[in-house]
Amino acid sequence: MRRPNLIALSDSANFYVSAERIFDPTLTGVPVIVLSNNDGCAIARSDEAKALGIKMGAPLHLIRDKVERHGIRVFSSNYTLYGDISRRVVEVYRDFSPAVEIYSIDECFLDFSGIRGLEAHARSLIAAVQQRIGIPVRVGIGPTKTLAKVANELAKRNPIFDKVMDISDQSIAEHMLSKMAVKDVWGIGRRTQAKLAQIGIHTAADLRDMPSRLARQIGTVTLERTVLELQGEACIDFEEVEPQRQGMAVTRSAGTPMRDLETLCEALAAHATRVGEKLRYHGLVAGQLTVMFHTNPHRQDRPQFSTSRTAELAPMTNSTLELVAMANRCAKAAWPRDHADKGYAFTKAGIIVGDLLRAEDQPRTLFDAPNPASSALMRALDSVNARFGKKTLVLAAEGIRNSGTAQASHRSPKWTTRITDLPIVR
Repeated sequence: MRRPNLIALSDSANFYVSAERIFDPTLTGVPVIVLSNNDGCAIARSDEAKALGIKMGAPLHLIRDKVERHGIRVFSSNYTLYGDISRRVVEVYRDFSPAVEIYSIDECFLDFSGIRGLEAHARSLIAAVQQRIGIPVRVGIGPTKTLAKVANELAKRNPIFDKVMDISDQSIAEHMLSKMAVKDVWGIGRRTQAKLAQIGIHTAADLRDMPSRLARQIGTVTLERTVLELQGEACIDFEEVEPQRQGMAVTRSAGTPMRDLETLCEALAAHATRVGEKLRYHGLVAGQLTVMFHTNPHRQDRPQFSTSRTAELAPMTNSTLELVAMANRCAKAAWPRDHADKGYAFTKAGIIVGDLLRAEDQPRTLFDAPNPASSALMRALDSVNARFGKKTLVLAAEGIRNSGTAQASHRSPKWTTRITDLPIVR
């Protein structure tokens, strides 16, 4: 594993909102929020929306008055657009760094080792992303990943740094760590923060100076590693190649409650289809499948039910046909026996697969019979949907009612990935 001696963390400001603003100039300077699946709550907010008191995770139905009063623009999540914009931003990053690690959809670690004029280089990167993609980014620089995250957090919070913060100088690091609360350090959760507060550790500088043995006792090796990283000792590897996934999930809230087994199975078939697509895209097969579904836990005035069922996939597979069949069996096994009396209304369902291996590494047995027809069918399915758009070709098991589909009444067009949604310039 590589451990560069200088790392930058570049993150996109209010990424989902910024992606929406690329293609709609009327959104500039006005409050904007992006909603979670099923148009439930705010998961991204522009600075203007934050200034109006819109909190992260605020349910839409509780802030409708404020939305109408202040003219807040509301968008459903458009993950296809966001994923493509993220990919384009990473392409720009690769022009400014020999190695890039994608940390999340809006954050990347970059190897800045050996680069002279760090601040000027970072500002050139910011200008290039703005010009070529239209996304505002901030850059934090440090000798370790944790210090780069600290520097990035400072660049976000304090406008005096003008989007770039270099914390690689020890004297600067000393001053800035003493000003940062320990809760704002990467990887410090509420429980760990509470434990640290009990022994008088309140700032990032306090955390850096605590004995590593004590850190291990309080927060295991993870906290000890954070302490060493704050001291400038690189302990977290730089992952140029994305590590193999250990699990994969597709869960969705339903647009309308699912009140019968047939509707639930149709929704699960759609989720299993998506899982199969993702497995084949990453060249993986799964050895285990879990089905889960539950009612709305926030509606205590209605009967509550939550369940899951797990089954082994033998042989391991990424076939949509086999995944859907197993999902149906699990759903039928988990269906509540007292449903006729209770009348449960299920609002969320999902498929989780685990025990993942690369397809070429899956174990074989003497009695495994390869099915080339199934593989060819899956390739044809993926090819048709890639060429003509998702859901062009689907299994009949998904049904035609789509009652399990999440609401997305405020979704913007897929500007960069669907030919019919390309913006028209007049």
